[in-house]
Amino acid sequence: MTDSDDEFLFLDDQDGDGNGETGSPATGNRWKMMIVDDEPEVHSITKLVLADFAYKGRSAQFISAYSAAEARTILEREEDIAIILLDVVMETDDAGLQLVHHIREELKNRHVRIILRTGQPGQAPERAVILDYDINDYKAKTQLTAQQLFTTTVAALRSYEDIMAIEMNRRGLEKIIEASSSLFQARSMKLFAAGVLTQLSGILGVGPDAILCVQRGSVISGAADGLYVLAGSGRFETLIDEPAANHVEPAVLAEVKRCLDSRSNRYAADHCTLYIRTPNDRENVVYLSSDRPLSDLDRNLIEVFCRKISVGFDNLHLYEQLRRSQEHTVIAMADLAERACHPGVEAETGPRIAMVTDRIARRLAEEGRHPSVLDTVFLESVGLAAILHDVGNATLDPAILGKTGPLTPEERAIMQAHTTTGWDLLDRASQRSEGRTHLHLGAEIARSHHENWDGTGYPDRLTGDAIPLSARIVAVADSFDAMTRDRPYRKALDHDVAVAEIRRLSGSRFDPLVVDAFLAVSGSLRRA
Repeated sequence: MTDSDDEFLFLDDQDGDGNGETGSPATGNRWKMMIVDDEPEVHSITKLVLADFAYKGRSAQFISAYSAAEARTILEREEDIAIILLDVVMETDDAGLQLVHHIREELKNRHVRIILRTGQPGQAPERAVILDYDINDYKAKTQLTAQQLFTTTVAALRSYEDIMAIEMNRRGLEKIIEASSSLFQARSMKLFAAGVLTQLSGILGVGPDAILCVQRGSVISGAADGLYVLAGSGRFETLIDEPAANHVEPAVLAEVKRCLDSRSNRYAADHCTLYIRTPNDRENVVYLSSDRPLSDLDRNLIEVFCRKISVGFDNLHLYEQLRRSQEHTVIAMADLAERACHPGVEAETGPRIAMVTDRIARRLAEEGRHPSVLDTVFLESVGLAAILHDVGNATLDPAILGKTGPLTPEERAIMQAHTTTGWDLLDRASQRSEGRTHLHLGAEIARSHHENWDGTGYPDRLTGDAIPLSARIVAVADSFDAMTRDRPYRKALDHDVAVAEIRRLSGSRFDPLVVDAFLAVSGSLRRA
């Protein structure tokens, strides 16, 4: 700039409508600068002096307001203004100062840089204004030259940029903390992996077109080496559990393999691949498609997030290993009881009853029934607990259980005692566990799955809602399974006949709401 540029001249310039936005038509994001002044000449000369302004490759976009009231309206809709060049005296002697208070205290906008410009310094003494109002600079119009305006603008933008970087980091870290908290509540590897995709998309603000691959051989014991899709979204959603080599497009698969080979995150203009290695050396790769290059801040947030959730994959793996061990132990116990009672008869009822129980319970939850009972713990445990419903049979004489003719009153009393025997066994076992587990549910199921809705069952002759919900569900599942399997005294009933019998006993033997849920899922049981 020349010496003549240092003279601040109030030129007359036609700038269109008072609320228009001007500036060079440069592409990309521009720095939004708001001029709030009741003198049109101030708007004109500011735009003229800064017409070719650019900072870090971004030009200026000017927004004009000719009163504090007009500025308030604009600020309601514009949340990313970087600088406000603000006059003090407009419609009132302190209109500008009141606008500062509105911005900071009511709009809670601490980011925008406010430069106070006044032609009447006596109305707003600099020392008092700086101390009493949250402004970032104070200039008398008579002292503000073109060079000073340029310097002041650049300094303000640097400050704004730093503040926004801090704010974006804060928001990103908040999202990571929230994401981690919700992810670590997941009790399934697939749900956890799907949550990772969702949270990464949210943290970065990109679309959900992502895929998560896992080396099956290092995660699932005994599986062959190779990449399998653990979770997917967008165009990859249908590939879950599929071998990546057979279903993932070659370009994406190549990126995943390069990420594994390099053991590091890789970034491109339209995608990134994230390498997540767990403390126990399990390797996971997230492929994330993006409609924009990721900034340094995005990459830093990704790396923090990946480090934080890596242990989650190990925890979920151990949890699933433990759960599978529990399932196999429970199934073995149930099979032992079944084989002891019915030698030579198929002993595979446990898993099928568990499946039917699980479907009925989840259907009830989908319908909004019993929300205080059908929580996550219940839904995850009731199927496993159902397998133990007849564990008390192991203490009975097989001759009674396998008898083809009518039972004597004494034999019937002995047979019915399997409910309390099973309850006693599981209740004592459950006392060694904290919280509500499959053993607690198993105990109440073992005792009450022969109770009838109308109060004619055993052992306690409970009626209606006094019967535990878990037992009411298993009563239907157990009866359906019993009717559709061969027994020593009869052949298995046809599926439709068994369903009709369940429907007939609704309101007497069975809870009507449970029967309705069973009927809703019975079609899927034909193929189970």
